[in-house]
Amino acid sequence: MALQIGIVGLPNVGKSTLFSAITKKQVDCANYPFCTIDPNVGVVEVPDERLAVLSKMSGSQKLIPTVIEFVDIAGLVKGASEGQGLGNKFLANIRETDAIAQVVRAFEDSNILHVDGSINPLRDAETINTELALADLDVLTKRAGTIDKQMKSGKTKELEAEAAAVAKAIQNLNNGTMLRDVEWTADERFALRVLQSLTMKPMLYVVNVSEAQLGDESWKARVAGLKGLIVPVCIKMEADLSTMSDEEKREYLEMAGQTQSGLNKLIQEAYVALGLITFLTTGEVETRAWTTPKGSTAPVAAGVIHTDFEKNFIRAEITPYKDYVEFGGEAGCREKGKTRIEGKDYIMQDGDVCYFRIGA
Repeated sequence: MALQIGIVGLPNVGKSTLFSAITKKQVDCANYPFCTIDPNVGVVEVPDERLAVLSKMSGSQKLIPTVIEFVDIAGLVKGASEGQGLGNKFLANIRETDAIAQVVRAFEDSNILHVDGSINPLRDAETINTELALADLDVLTKRAGTIDKQMKSGKTKELEAEAAAVAKAIQNLNNGTMLRDVEWTADERFALRVLQSLTMKPMLYVVNVSEAQLGDESWKARVAGLKGLIVPVCIKMEADLSTMSDEEKREYLEMAGQTQSGLNKLIQEAYVALGLITFLTTGEVETRAWTTPKGSTAPVAAGVIHTDFEKNFIRAEITPYKDYVEFGGEAGCREKGKTRIEGKDYIMQDGDVCYFRIGA
């Protein structure tokens, strides 16, 4: 199952247009609030130029990139945590995602009305973040009450640990600190995991800019102070690019002074926000990108390919991508001693070209 990024933001900031451009799927993006009632899900490839290079070297029959799912969640408004607009439904949809991409608007356009009447991306972000925090506080406070009742019937180490973690979360939210910015122990994270706290999820800010702002970078002053990964995207430009041929895209981007699509940057940063790395396998049958959390051991990575591989792991043959290309593939790397034999404790690195030895 692909990991999910939920696209959120106030109405009319460009969310649905962004989603349409990302997935090349047509969704209703009419110019009025709440046009998107049910979340739309689209699977997108993570751009990775290494795949084409390896595929050519190996003469692969297939090339399979790794993917992320983007979920288009309808616009939130102030008071969503109390059920304003269609808030409760959408907050529940966000809770199911692995990370959040929050679209904030920096471009001016008198033909596209802003729900608050003016353009202020910092205010927009504060509105959304406040609603997410209030929704978390509601869930955490209810859970604290339940734990208190359960502990009256008999304390356990698990309940005491969860009570402490929940109290710490409530205190931080009341102090204005998002839970993702709090230092947690592994045990605390384990205790809080089932609550799926919204402010614990990684946050990526997508700044919707005009083409002029993209060129002169004037958008930066408007979002100074936002904490987290920030990606500027001219969503109008990306919508145009999504209808063009590859050659037309290259020409358009060159004219705009851009080296790559803003959507490619967004997808790549979303991957980073999720704390993921890519390892690669290549051969005549296929060249493929695989996803594993940063810090994964070799057996865990092998288990991504097949669950039995982790259990029956013997060793991994690892070649850094740069060496694999420089020395002409598997044979050249073995000859030059660039392919390493690694055991169960090896920590995977992004771009590792792998062959896993598995027992019966």
